[in-house]
Amino acid sequence: MVMLPLKIIFLLAIFGGLTFPHTSSSATTSAGGDDATVCIIGSGIGGSSVAHFLRQYSTSHHPKILIFERHAIVGGRMATVTIGGEAFEAGASILHPKNYHSSNYTNLLNLTGKRPSSSESSISLGIWDGNGFVVKTLNVNSNWGIVNKIVSFFNGIYLFMRYGFSLVKMEGFVDETVNKFLKYYEGVETRPVFESVEEMLKWAGLFNLTGKSLKEELVDGVKLAPLLIKELVTVITRINYGQSVNISGLAGAVSLAGSGGGLWAVEGGNWQMAAGLINSSDVELHLHEEIDSISYLGEYYELNSTKGNSYSCEVAVVATPLDESSIQFSPPVSVPMRQLQHTHATFVRGLINHVYFGLKAVSEIPELVATIEDPGLPFTSISILRCYNETDMTYKIFSRQAMTDALLDSIFSVRKETVRINWGAYPHYKAPERFAPFILDGKHLYYVNAFENAASTMETSAVAAENIARLILSRFFGKDSSCPSDLKRTSCSSAEALHSDM
Repeated sequence: MVMLPLKIIFLLAIFGGLTFPHTSSSATTSAGGDDATVCIIGSGIGGSSVAHFLRQYSTSHHPKILIFERHAIVGGRMATVTIGGEAFEAGASILHPKNYHSSNYTNLLNLTGKRPSSSESSISLGIWDGNGFVVKTLNVNSNWGIVNKIVSFFNGIYLFMRYGFSLVKMEGFVDETVNKFLKYYEGVETRPVFESVEEMLKWAGLFNLTGKSLKEELVDGVKLAPLLIKELVTVITRINYGQSVNISGLAGAVSLAGSGGGLWAVEGGNWQMAAGLINSSDVELHLHEEIDSISYLGEYYELNSTKGNSYSCEVAVVATPLDESSIQFSPPVSVPMRQLQHTHATFVRGLINHVYFGLKAVSEIPELVATIEDPGLPFTSISILRCYNETDMTYKIFSRQAMTDALLDSIFSVRKETVRINWGAYPHYKAPERFAPFILDGKHLYYVNAFENAASTMETSAVAAENIARLILSRFFGKDSSCPSDLKRTSCSSAEALHSDM
């Protein structure tokens, strides 16, 4: 049990998280039909999931669905990067074993889930404070599974000796939060449609965690040892969200949720989930077309793109963060000011410099170098993605600022290839959180990413998107999202019940 946090930290670094539905009293259109058009802005997991659930939950209506993506490929913040001819996850990277929507997508689309090998699960961890390693586990990489298990066991004992039963308390806190989140997978016949993020969180018993910081919750509520919070918890929140333990409590709990083990990803790239959902949902896809304005003209919305095209839609869905968007709304919409946390992902093929860390040989450097919260430290983590031989490896570096060539040349003795990506990855979390509305104008303009101020992962985006699809069906088409009897077994039963292990 105490070995699990080490696995989650490494995986975060290398892949690198009722009653019957009711209708709104403000705007319900009973005339919606097959001639209606639903426009979705954004082709990531949120936008593609909205399209998927609109098709899955309705057989009586078949609206036209348009998806607009400003880039040349789909996937949003799910993307891969190619280093030395091999693809690695560059954006949203890991999935929890209880991410049931993602698991069901993978099965539905005949994709393959991949789990870490035994050697990847027994990697070595070092926590760097700028002067030395305050934590450093055993570094033995063997092709023998039994050897890796023994190493993992002794590393677990080492962590337990350092942090004690606080590790058990942390696991209990995570399990309690995950169990509350599982309510969102209950069958649609007994789960409400939520018109606000606050309502959705309160129903699952998660809202209070957004009102305090993770540090406050762990100190005052869970009563974790300060050393565990300063070191291991901080490492996890820095890798997962690029932020300290002062992030809001629910986002922090989600960042810790991988400590149960069993993390996985989609073989070939998680972006394939979005591509597959779009391909299977009878969608008209507009790639490399950015929407720059949305105007409500009485009976429909007019969307104008940077290509000079105009589109008329009875329903419009924004499935991309508005925080750094240039979309103009008429009439204007009101959303709380929110800053995005940028994470710089830098990929290097070469060899790390042992001298930088004050060590005598490269073999002494842990496979994952994580850092404490110190503004003077230039990186969040450095992890080995692939070891080709003793002098040739591919690394992934997370940092809050761009890594300059001079800095990289001091950390690496050899650099054959370097790729940099700057992600506007997730909100900058600060308790108490304020939430944008799911319904931006009280009519039929919806915002999937309103839920991101609670937590930002592939799965939370899918959960929010499913709710948005049900909102559209109940408010525009005038029907609830309960399943027809012939679809209940395959589409609308609880996601947890439909899940099968990868």
